[in-house]
Amino acid sequence: MSTVIDLIGLELAPYTYSVDQVKIKEFAEAIGDLNPIYFDEAVARQEGYDGIPIPLTFLQVIDMWGGYSFMEKCEILHLNPVKILHGEQGYKFLKPIYARDILTVTGKVADVKIKEGSTGAMNLITLEFEYQNQTGEIVAISTNVTIERH
Repeated sequence: MSTVIDLIGLELAPYTYSVDQVKIKEFAEAIGDLNPIYFDEAVARQEGYDGIPIPLTFLQVIDMWGGYSFMEKCEILHLNPVKILHGEQGYKFLKPIYARDILTVTGKVADVKIKEGSTGAMNLITLEFEYQNQTGEIVAISTNVTIERH
């Protein structure tokens, strides 16, 4: 019988996402960041960028529109969707990501911990995703912790 610990090392099928300037603009407006580098390529280049960069938390957009849905993740990881919480999120940027980049995203279960809380046991599942651009460079790594209550 397998346990949640057996998920460690599980690799998720890769997906691709074309970074869209319109999505960058929509996201910047949604978070209230009206910095012109997200709206005007000439301004972005004047500020030293090679194009329109993504806002720092834009990786969530990539995951939402290009990656796995909540229900797909639950199915892949054998989790009960009514007992799930989002625990943590972290980003490490290695190179800039720009509009028109085509990213290939690979993911894996990096760690699983089982902890006792005041209301019972919890599984803490750490997922790690690498974002590679069209030239093969790893441009970002994200980690997130999914909490499943028992």
